[in-house]
Amino acid sequence: MALQIQEKFEVAAPPDAVWQFLLDPQNVVACMPGASLTQIVDAESFIGAVKLKIGAVTAQYQGTITYIEKDVANRTVKLLASGNERGGGTVSGTIVTRLTPSPNGRGTEVSCESSIDLTGRILQVGRGMIEGVSAQIIKKYVNNVRALLEVPRDEPSTASAAATDTNSATPAATEAPPPPRAVPRKEESINVVGVVFKVLLDRIAALFRRVFGRA
Repeated sequence: MALQIQEKFEVAAPPDAVWQFLLDPQNVVACMPGASLTQIVDAESFIGAVKLKIGAVTAQYQGTITYIEKDVANRTVKLLASGNERGGGTVSGTIVTRLTPSPNGRGTEVSCESSIDLTGRILQVGRGMIEGVSAQIIKKYVNNVRALLEVPRDEPSTASAAATDTNSATPAATEAPPPPRAVPRKEESINVVGVVFKVLLDRIAALFRRVFGRA
């Protein structure tokens, strides 16, 4: 089954910070629900796994992800992924991520395009359900990325803190370094049952909108 997934979102962090974030496999894996990092092979590739829990059935995909393009000038990263599931299924595809400064100059727009090919028992749930579940998983990933990269609006910037210290009558006093950002709570597996329930609710809501819209 071939899937095309597109997602665009904004992160309240400068493009350079988001770019460095994307080049670190540990950051990427930390934000993906159910994912784990097995081995960093070299600067261009790493081995990881993704665990899916569908009711009482658990499926685990393990494979290699390779950075096949790092375009610094255009801030574009292209990943090639390939893996196998213990039950005989396979997954392969490419993920292209592009970064552009936000129009308001306060952050970064992130555009992701994925082309994925799936085989195996997971196809039994159907294309519509797989696409819906994928969308919910991506939302969790986006929220985790924001949690790691974004600075709260009420948190003073380093520059303003330095200016305050310069104008202070007691130059010996220095601003304490900001505490480290909290790492998102890691999910050991993606509980697809909860995600599927959300997808079903969305479908029911869409059905009611169509029915009452015709009335």
